[in-house]
Amino acid sequence: MTAHESIFWKTTAKPVVVLVIICIVVGLLLGTTNAFTLPVITANREATARALYASLIPEARDFTPLACEAPGVSACMRAEDEAGYIVVAASKGYSGPVPVAIAFNADGSIRRVNVMENKETPGLGTKISEDFFITQFNARPAAPIGLEDIDTITGATISSKAALAAINEATQAYRSVAQPNTVGSGTETKKGESVS
Repeated sequence: MTAHESIFWKTTAKPVVVLVIICIVVGLLLGTTNAFTLPVITANREATARALYASLIPEARDFTPLACEAPGVSACMRAEDEAGYIVVAASKGYSGPVPVAIAFNADGSIRRVNVMENKETPGLGTKISEDFFITQFNARPAAPIGLEDIDTITGATISSKAALAAINEATQAYRSVAQPNTVGSGTETKKGESVS
């Protein structure tokens, strides 16, 4: 090996070879770790989701997933024994997605809204998860709700709109799986205003 080849090997080729070997070893270790932890991570996510569903409809023995191709909707579940339905949806808020889980009664009214963990502004946008905001949706029919039909949070209009949009997306998904003949028809809101 000439002096020029020796310098090239030491300064260029050898570091590249060492870096490629390190990347291969790290990739194999990460892949192996992922293979071992993925079942645990999946089981934890399922347990968390089941706990959320049980908190919304506690009398349900189990939940059956339903096919639902609605924008923003990540889960659509039917509670056993005709106890109701649960839909999880999200809409873009001020600082990221605003996910909500909504329980619908068997009669088609909103039973309960749960605003899930989000990154909205602490002390302001995060107020969308407080009772004074979410309880105003209880007992409303599964129909689109307009911004004028709710009390928004002062100073957190974007977060309020995001929560409302997610609730409306969940309602649309619920209607598509539980009340397919009513999708697109106007219905009276709680305040008595017709919404189409």
